[in-house]
Amino acid sequence: MELLRLTGRFGKQYAGHIAAVVVLQLVSTLATLYLPDLNADIINNGVAQADVPYIRRVGLLMLAVSLAQVAAAVGAVWVASAAAMKIGRDIRRAVYDNVSRFTSEDMSHFGAATLTTRATNDVQQVQMTTLLFFNFMVTAPIMAIGGVIMALRQDSGMSWLVIVAVVVLAVVVTIIAALLMPLFRRMQQRLDAINGLLREQIAGIRVVRAFGREEFESERFTDANAALTKLSLNIGRVFVTMFPVIMLILNVATAAVLWFGGHRVDQGLVEVGSLTAFMQYLMQILMAVMMGVFMLMMLPRAIVCGRRISEVLAYEHTAPPAENQQPDASEVERGIVEFTDVTYRYPGAEEPVLKDIDFTARPGTVTAIIGSTGSGKSTLMGLIPQLYYPTSGQVRLGGSVAMVPQKPWLYRGTVASNLRVGKPDATDDEIWEALRTAQAHFVEDLDMPIAQGGSNVSGGQRQRLCIARMLVARPDIYLFDDSFSALDAVTEAKLQEAMTAYTKDATVLVVAQRVASIRNADQILVMEAGEIVARGTHEELMRTSETYREIEASQKAVTA
Repeated sequence: MELLRLTGRFGKQYAGHIAAVVVLQLVSTLATLYLPDLNADIINNGVAQADVPYIRRVGLLMLAVSLAQVAAAVGAVWVASAAAMKIGRDIRRAVYDNVSRFTSEDMSHFGAATLTTRATNDVQQVQMTTLLFFNFMVTAPIMAIGGVIMALRQDSGMSWLVIVAVVVLAVVVTIIAALLMPLFRRMQQRLDAINGLLREQIAGIRVVRAFGREEFESERFTDANAALTKLSLNIGRVFVTMFPVIMLILNVATAAVLWFGGHRVDQGLVEVGSLTAFMQYLMQILMAVMMGVFMLMMLPRAIVCGRRISEVLAYEHTAPPAENQQPDASEVERGIVEFTDVTYRYPGAEEPVLKDIDFTARPGTVTAIIGSTGSGKSTLMGLIPQLYYPTSGQVRLGGSVAMVPQKPWLYRGTVASNLRVGKPDATDDEIWEALRTAQAHFVEDLDMPIAQGGSNVSGGQRQRLCIARMLVARPDIYLFDDSFSALDAVTEAKLQEAMTAYTKDATVLVVAQRVASIRNADQILVMEAGEIVARGTHEELMRTSETYREIEASQKAVTA
C-alpha cells in the first residue's frame, strides 16, 4: 500500500518518537484496563463488606493509577503530534524539491492545480491520518484484546455478548469503509478541478473582464462548486448515518449486559461489582472499535492522497537520451552555447517545433534571434537553461546562465529581496548599480514592496526589475527572451548601451521582435517554421535573406 510505504519512508527517522509513543500508550492503556478491575474490587470486597479502610486503600490506588494514565496519555499525544507534524513537513519538502526539478513537460503532465493540491491538502490528510494512527495504534488493539480478556475474567458466561457486539460493529465499519473509499477518491479529483478553475480565473481575470465573460465564468465556477458540494454532502450523509448506528450498537449492548447480567446476579452466578466491571470492559472494547472507526473515517481519503503524493515523488523527470545529455560544464569552454543538430517536439505533437538547429554563441558576442510569431524562438531559448530537453541533438553550455523570460515574474517581497534571488549576498551598492543600468529609475527605496507576480508595477517596470535581477547575478550567459517588448525605443537604447559594462565579456542571446534593436548584434539568426533559414550580421542579411528584408520592411511600414 502506497500510504504505508510513504509514511514508512519518512517516518523511519523518527523511530525514537514512535517508540516513546508505544511505551506511553502501553502504560496508559494498561492503566485504563486496570481501573474497572479495581472498581469491581471495591464494590465486591469493600462496599459489600462495609470495609471503609479497604475502600480508602483501594481508592487511593485507583487515584494513583488514574494520574499515571492521564500523564501517559498526555505524553503520548504530545510526542505523536510532534512526530506526525515532522513527517508531514518532510513529505511537503520532498514534494516541493521534486517538483522544483520538473521541466515544462513534467509540469504539463500533472498540471499546476493538482500539484498544488497534492503538496497541501493531500499531505495534510496523510499527516492527520498518521497522527490518528500514532494515537490509536497501541491503544485500540490492546484495549480491545485486553478488554476481552478482562471481561471474561469477570464473567465468562456472557462472552457471547462481546462476540455479537464486536462482529456487528465490525460489519458496520466495513460497509462504511467500502462506501467512503470511492467517494474520497472523487473528492480529491473535484478539489483538483476547482483549484485549477479558480487559479485559471484569477490569473485571467483581465481577459474575462475585457470580453465581458464574468457571467459565463461565474457559471463554470458554480457548476464545479456545486459538484464538490454534492459530493461532500454524500460523504456527510454516510457519516451522519454511521454515528447513530454505532451509538445504537453501544446502547443495545449496554442494555443487554444489564438485562442478562441482572438475571445472573439474581441467580448468584456473578457479583454486582463484577457485572459493573464487565459492562465497563464491554464499553472499552466497543470504544476501541470506535477508535478504529475514526481511523477508517480518515483512511480511505488518506490512501487516495498517499497514492497521489507517491505519483509525484516517483515520477521520473523528463531527461534527454544519453547521447543528447549536456556534458559536464568543466568540459565546455566558459560562456559557450552550442547547438548541434537539435530537434525538439512537444509531447503528443505530430511535428517538431524545432528542426536541425545548429549554431554557436561565444563570449563577448551578441546573438540575436528573430522571426515571426510561432517560429520557435522562445522554445529555442528554453532549451538553454534546460526548461526543455532536446528530442534529438545536443545543447552544450559552459558556465552559469540567467534568463529574463517572455513573461517576467517577480516574487512577493521587496525590490531588494527580488534582486538578491540570483546573488543572496549582493550589496546595496550592487543592487542600485543594476537598477540604474536597467533604467529602473522609478525605484526610490530598496524596501519598495512588490506584490506576487509583480502585479503592483507596470509591464515595463516589471521587465526592467527582472533585467536588473539578472545583472546582479552576473552570469556567464545572458538570455533575453523578448525582454524589451514593454519598453519604448529610447529606454531600450539607453538600457542596451548601459548594459555593455556587464555583458562585454559574457555571451548574450536576445530574442527580439524589432529589427532596430538588433542591428548591432554580432550574429542574427532568422527563424521560420522552427528552422534557421538565414544567419549573419544585419548588413549581410539585408543582402542575402528575403525573409529578413520582409521583416524589416513590414516594421518600417508600420512606423511610417
